[in-house]
Amino acid sequence: MSTQPTSPLFSMIVLLLAFIGGFTIMSVELLGGRILAPFFGSSIHVWGSIITVFMLSLSVGYLYGGKLSMKNPGLGRFGWFFLIAAVALLPVNFLGDHLMNSIFLYFDDPRYGSLLASAALFFIPTVILGMIAPYSVRLLVRQSEHSGRVAGSLYFVSTLGSAIGTLATSFYLVLFFEIREIIISLVVLLVTSGTLCIIYDKYYLRRYS
Repeated sequence: MSTQPTSPLFSMIVLLLAFIGGFTIMSVELLGGRILAPFFGSSIHVWGSIITVFMLSLSVGYLYGGKLSMKNPGLGRFGWFFLIAAVALLPVNFLGDHLMNSIFLYFDDPRYGSLLASAALFFIPTVILGMIAPYSVRLLVRQSEHSGRVAGSLYFVSTLGSAIGTLATSFYLVLFFEIREIIISLVVLLVTSGTLCIIYDKYYLRRYS
C-alpha cells in the first residue's frame, strides 16, 4: 500500500507530472537529432544512436524508479526527480558543443561518435526521467487489485505526453525558438513541477498528519 492517502487532486497531480515527464522525454529526444547534426550529420546511424541511448536510459530508469518506489514513496521525493532531471539537462546547453567537438576529434565515424555523444549528453537525464512512470504507479496504487488499472492510466497519460511532446517540438517549437531556448524552457518546466510538487507535499502531509 502507498504511504500517502490518495485524493482526486493528488491523483490529478501525479497524472499531470507523468504527462510532463513523457512530454519532456520525447522533446529532448527529438532535439537530440538537431543537436548532434552539426557534428555527425542526421543520417540513420545518428538517429539509431539517439534512439538506442534513450531506450537503454529509459529501461534503466524504469528499473531504478521501481526500486526506489518501494522505499517509503512520497510526493516530495517524487518532486526531486524533476529537479535533478532539470539540473542534468543543463550540460546539454552549456557543455554540449565543447563535448561533441572533443568526441568528434577522436571518433569522426558518425556511428560511434554519435553513439558516444548521445550517451554523454542524454543518458543521465533520461534515466532520471524514466524513473517517473514506475514511481507514479506506486504513488497511486493503494490496493494490488487496482494496480493494473492505475498502471494503464498512467502509461496512457505518459505516452500521450510523449506524443504531444513529439508533435509540439517537431511542428512548432523548432520553428519559433532556438534549441537552447527550448531546452531552457524544459528545464524551467521541470524545476517548476518539482518545486510545486514538494510544496504541495508539505501542505498535504500537514493536512493529513
